[in-house]
Parts: sequence; C-alpha cells; structure tokens
Amino acid sequence: MARAGERSALAFDFGTKSIGVAIGQELTGTAKPLAAIKAQDGIPNWPNLEKLLEQWQPDLLVIGLPLNMDGSEQELTTRAKKFANRLHGRFGYAIEMQDERLTTVDAKEKLFELGGYKTLEKGAVDSLAAALIFESWCTEQYEA
Repeated sequence: MARAGERSALAFDFGTKSIGVAIGQELTGTAKPLAAIKAQDGIPNWPNLEKLLEQWQPDLLVIGLPLNMDGSEQELTTRAKKFANRLHGRFGYAIEMQDERLTTVDAKEKLFELGGYKTLEKGAVDSLAAALIFESWCTEQYEA
C-alpha cells in the first residue's frame, strides 16, 4: 500500500442515474475524469465498477457527500453513504467521504467554458464533478 501523500484514488460523484468517476493522484492533488457509470435508482452496474477497480487498482476511494447548502443531510446523503458502505463491503477498499457542495455547479461552469452547451453531457459533468471532489479532498488533507 502506498504511503499517505503517494496514494491513488478513484473518486465518485454519486447519483441515482449516473455515477461520475475520476482517477486521482494524491501526490499532485489532481484528478482526471473517467467515463461515468450508469446506475438504476442509485444502484451501479457492479461488474463495470469492479472492472474499473481492477484496471486502476486505487489505494482508496473518495465518495462525494451530497449535503444541503447549510450542511444538513438530505435523502441523497444517506444513499451516497450506503453506496460507500457497499463499495467497502464488496471490495474492501478504504473509503473517504468528501463534502461535494457546489462541485456539479463548478463542473458545469468549467465544461461550458471549454466548449459551450455541447460539452454539458450528463456523464461528463458527473465525472468532472468526481475529479473536483477528489481535488477538494486533497486540499483538505494538506490543510489539516
């Protein structure tokens, strides 16, 4: 297992229809969006998710925690925690939860800057949001 500061992580932006995915490097504090995983009512395509884990072999998983703007929990918060627990239970990875407030808004702004409305495809937004979740998690690690 890699030491803290040298770990790689898969980051997830949980959603009920699409789960954004990004691969991140703790050393650089950056992440690259990957293809989003389709979900049905929050349940991912587990075989596709397993292939991703086998391909990237991350040291940990960072899951976005959807909170209301005042920091309170919502139904999606509980579902994202359940997703995190299932990932840990199925695959045994260390899990970190990260506040994801405004990451989808930031992702849409960045994609729009890069190419207008045509870049705002749902999977692209979700996976860029996952990259931003990882990057904000890294920032918090170094501020602590």
